[in-house]
Amino acid sequence: MNRIVFVIFIAAVLLLSGCVSEEVRELQEVEIREYQGENLSSIGDFRENSIKGPQYIDIENYSLEITGLVENTKSLSYDEVLNRQKYSKLVTLFCVEGWNAKILWEGILLKDLLNEAGIKPEANTVIFYAYDGYSTSLPLDYIIGNDIIMAHKMNGVVMPSERGFPFELVAEEKWGYKWIKWITKIELSNDPEYRGYWEQRGYSNNGDLDKSFVG
Repeated sequence: MNRIVFVIFIAAVLLLSGCVSEEVRELQEVEIREYQGENLSSIGDFRENSIKGPQYIDIENYSLEITGLVENTKSLSYDEVLNRQKYSKLVTLFCVEGWNAKILWEGILLKDLLNEAGIKPEANTVIFYAYDGYSTSLPLDYIIGNDIIMAHKMNGVVMPSERGFPFELVAEEKWGYKWIKWITKIELSNDPEYRGYWEQRGYSNNGDLDKSFVG
């Protein structure tokens, strides 16, 4: 009996005798740094610029509220939000501070959530609220027409609290202040003039990358 066969034989005997545990242990996720031939930024490449510092949410008590101009208001747990088709997108975030990060984002389509709640005809604006009191808004047509996702993973790993866990908005083609983190509530509104945290302080309400972020 050669050495390899002998080792396999011994392992089988130990397993059958109960000496080897059959428990499957989950290994730590490994961040993807390359995707379809493109180099990705690291999830550690982001600068901390939130209004109150990183937020650490107790996921057991977390709920996402969907309210406003909808037929059915909803309050969803983290797992209930994720109990939908997942999508991935390679999108670069551009910050007004002059840095950027190319990340493979994974999450759920916002329009799936909103359609389930039932969008009332008069709704034209989506307002997002964060755990730290931050808010911003975007046109409903933009959210639906661009298949905007609410991400829970970055580069294949669950989003760290410092980056926005449990959810960050992937507001592609918008400046970084529209990429709201730590989302706790989504409100459908008929007020396109709603101004969020930075918009109240002079930033553009549109937030388009091809235009100045100064309002």
